[in-house]
Amino acid sequence: MDFCKNCNNEIAQNYCPSCGTPVELTRINGQYIIKEIGNVLNFNKGILYTVRELILRPGVSIRKFIQEDRNRLVKPIVFLILCSLIYTITQQIFHFEDGYVKADFEDSAITKIFEWVQNNYGYANIFMGIFIGLWTKILFRKSEFNIYEILIFFTMGIGMLIYAFFGITEILTKLKILHIGGLIGVTYSIWAIGGFFDKNKVLSYIKGFFAYLLGWFTSIILIVVTGFLIDLMTK
Repeated sequence: MDFCKNCNNEIAQNYCPSCGTPVELTRINGQYIIKEIGNVLNFNKGILYTVRELILRPGVSIRKFIQEDRNRLVKPIVFLILCSLIYTITQQIFHFEDGYVKADFEDSAITKIFEWVQNNYGYANIFMGIFIGLWTKILFRKSEFNIYEILIFFTMGIGMLIYAFFGITEILTKLKILHIGGLIGVTYSIWAIGGFFDKNKVLSYIKGFFAYLLGWFTSIILIVVTGFLIDLMTK
């Protein structure tokens, strides 16, 4: 009889019946690495499957993740960070100019913060997503979902993938289409928010529009206020 190294329960088979820890861990070798990569990219349960489901039916997929099945999709925080990382890496490699955030305050911390946002839009997008989630909760305050369930929205991650795709395409084709990608990304997020709450009501999409707009505006205001306060303390 073996004992679990994690919870010290007795193990009669290959896995602990209490916590699921295997009796023997496999060696980390080339086969292990290939298997782990395959698990991430698995179309039935992984990044590709998650991307497909969120593109085709974002509202339904997110609602199902919250209420029914949390095993098929990549965990939302991991997915968002991964998509933001993909966007950041592709921007650094292809050097496409997103131009979504610009500011010109002479010799001001505000300009420096906006420059950071411009150069790290993939991660700054997570920051903006928090405010979009907060405004979504306010505008849909009668819904059954709490603020934490709304904040795990996957849609900002898909937005990053859309921006990255159009950025790469613009560099390779020399066509000025990145602004189209930005418009599609925003439209997608509004569509996903409306579909998540009630896809049959036009009002849901109107609220989704204002949630996105107010979230973006709030994040910009906070950046300006933060930069202004830094200027007051340092000058």
